[in-house]
Amino acid sequence: MSKLWDKGYKLDETIERFEIGHDLAFDNELVEADVYGSIAHAEMLNRIGILTDDELQALKQGLGRILDLYRQGQFFMTPADEDIHTKIENFLVREYGDVGKKIHTARSRNDQVLVDLRLYAKAKILELESALLQCAESLVEFASKHEHVPMPGYTHMQRAMLSSVGTWAGAFAEALLDDLKLLETAYELNDQSPLGSAASYGVPLPIDRQYVADRLGFAKVQNNVLYAQNARGKFEALVVQAISQIMLDLSKLAQDILLFTTAEYGFFKISDSFVTGSSIMPQKKNLSMMELIRAKANIALGYQQQIMSVLSGLPSGYNKDYQETKKPFMEAIQLALDSLKVAELTISNLNPNKDKLLAACTPELFATDKAYELVQQGMPFRDAYRYVGTNLDKLEGADPEESLKKRTHIGASGNLGLSKLKETISASKVNVDKRYSHLMETWQNLLS
Repeated sequence: MSKLWDKGYKLDETIERFEIGHDLAFDNELVEADVYGSIAHAEMLNRIGILTDDELQALKQGLGRILDLYRQGQFFMTPADEDIHTKIENFLVREYGDVGKKIHTARSRNDQVLVDLRLYAKAKILELESALLQCAESLVEFASKHEHVPMPGYTHMQRAMLSSVGTWAGAFAEALLDDLKLLETAYELNDQSPLGSAASYGVPLPIDRQYVADRLGFAKVQNNVLYAQNARGKFEALVVQAISQIMLDLSKLAQDILLFTTAEYGFFKISDSFVTGSSIMPQKKNLSMMELIRAKANIALGYQQQIMSVLSGLPSGYNKDYQETKKPFMEAIQLALDSLKVAELTISNLNPNKDKLLAACTPELFATDKAYELVQQGMPFRDAYRYVGTNLDKLEGADPEESLKKRTHIGASGNLGLSKLKETISASKVNVDKRYSHLMETWQNLLS
């Protein structure tokens, strides 16, 4: 199969295998994006007189066939293919003749893979946002259902103050909604069309970059042709950095669930369909999926570091190093999607053990409450602190649920603002659905 750069000599097989690396599997994920990018590019070439109307229709027919074959599982990368761009162009040349050779006019593989990754990123970010919102919604529902169920709050891994199941779950919901903002920023930056930057320096043809950007549904053209290429890896890294924040939050959630479902705590229970067993200990029931989320958070951090390390110190313009950012980028997205879905499913099936939770609300949890009772009676806080601290053996407990409801300031257990979180999630879901529908409609229009 001919290479797009073919000059009449054969590349050493060991070198060829090394240069292709892991790209085959990941390029299969870019077929649809490459087809859409190629259709928009062909339409633009027709507008500026490079392609005739008949040639454009032939190319669109061929690209449509590729998409159909791909969706039927009959168009995929093999070791004989250099990359997805080569495979698609070779198919067009084989099936449609010389017109297939014209598709690459005014385009480099560099800006071709850039637009593929941008289109892929936009669709996947919206998928991530949707999964994140589902997980956040489950946390808010869990928090609402068990809003005033008492629960010890911990600092330094020791019982500290009275808290609630609602406060615990609500904290993670708010964390994910902050992470959503990072994903939205990553989406905005990826929503720029790099097509027309070619090999970093544009082309000596009157191409219409704005037309291509509009046809592909990009918000804008990425202006500077050199920066479009220099942004390779950078924009992917922004997505993975947002993913790293999501995974840090899921890791903490997973660790809490692992801890609070142990026999020693027994705060939460989950059905047997979520646990695995031991090959030697008959009694074991393990929340292995939470352990895996905890581990995958570190893997996500590793993906972020991989991309940043590859980019560090590179000179301007395209460099082959960029190829090594594709694998961690795509794997990080799938890792986060899987983790969010598992976390959402776990929360939806988690049940508080109220008896254990109440039993854990021992008198020392109310030490600070007692100190503030004395403050309200006129005693200086430092004196109240010392008085309670030196009389802990005399400390009596209180009604946990009533104590929770007294904490009425913003964000405390008696005023968690869960209704506002629900409104935010609902509005965000509408926004994600709207953007996704527009994206799919735009791409579908390219096929008509």
